[in-house]
Amino acid sequence: MIKKLYTTKAISTGGREGSVKTEDGALEVNLSLPKEMGGPGAEGNNPEQLFAAGYAACFNSALQNVAGQKKVKLPAETTVSATVGVGPRDDGEGFGIEAELTVSLPGLDRETAEALVNQAHIVCPYSHALRVSYEVPVSVAD
Repeated sequence: MIKKLYTTKAISTGGREGSVKTEDGALEVNLSLPKEMGGPGAEGNNPEQLFAAGYAACFNSALQNVAGQKKVKLPAETTVSATVGVGPRDDGEGFGIEAELTVSLPGLDRETAEALVNQAHIVCPYSHALRVSYEVPVSVAD
């Protein structure tokens, strides 16, 4: 359980070849199924790109938070790259998702960089959710 500080909602219409937007209208994205998954690869994004973008940004913020607590100045060129893959699960029961992070901290010594990244991986809510295989509540609207 968590004490929620912020909640947002996104609404999808048309699945992977439709659109998704946030309830407040701050984000609206047209979606397209990638060629690798049998789609046209048309203009638009896909859920994995959105997940990768959110994970990279969240982890970067967690890294900034951890560095601040430890009084370490992160290089201005710090980047977090999230690679997300999707495909059939080995058990044949649908699809699974995998993620991998690569953090670039140019100029920071390796020992400090690894300590910050390891702590950020504990702090980041995306990392936590993936690590503990969070069970998502699902319901049908009235």
